Amino acid sequence: MKRGQHHGALRELLIDTALGLLDREGVEAVTIRAVARASGVSHAAPANHFVDRRALLTALAVQCFTDLRAGAAAARDAASQSPRARITAFADAYFAYALAHPNRYRMMWRMDMLDPHDARLTELVDGLYAGIEQDVLALPGAPDDDATTLLIALSSAVHGYVAMRIDGNFVAAVDTASGKPRHVAIVERLLGP
Repeated sequence: MKRGQHHGALRELLIDTALGLLDREGVEAVTIRAVARASGVSHAAPANHFVDRRALLTALAVQCFTDLRAGAAAARDAASQSPRARITAFADAYFAYALAHPNRYRMMWRMDMLDPHDARLTELVDGLYAGIEQDVLALPGAPDDDATTLLIALSSAVHGYVAMRIDGNFVAAVDTASGKPRHVAIVERLLGP
């Protein structure tokens, strides 16, 4: 640990440094030793906060899901009271986060690298669509009691489109029928008329 470095601040320094490495070089570059070196601390210093690489990556995923969830929820809450507008605003913010942080987004869904038993991560992933279920149930013609199938369809479509954009399979485009960005048109099409 650097001289004068407060123990509680070290964890945040390590996470910030790891996020920088992740953004620049991808998940493969994020190791305990690389993060320690880039943070200017001994390679043993992170052991007080992260027992292994999986714990470090899980902490990064928790931070990323927190940021994604907060931004998407804020967009949803700022939209009009129309359920359709709120769902579309949420999806638009989700899409914007993923394209702005492609390496973070890829890592967030790498459950083979993360601790699937981490309570914070589980709560954030499970709660990602908090509030959207009520919006789905409020759509005209929605089922009375279960929005799960439509939520899974929306999640799958948004996630799939985002992944294909990040990987270069699709480019930014406008839907010819609606004139809206393609990702918005996809969501609106799934929501129906």
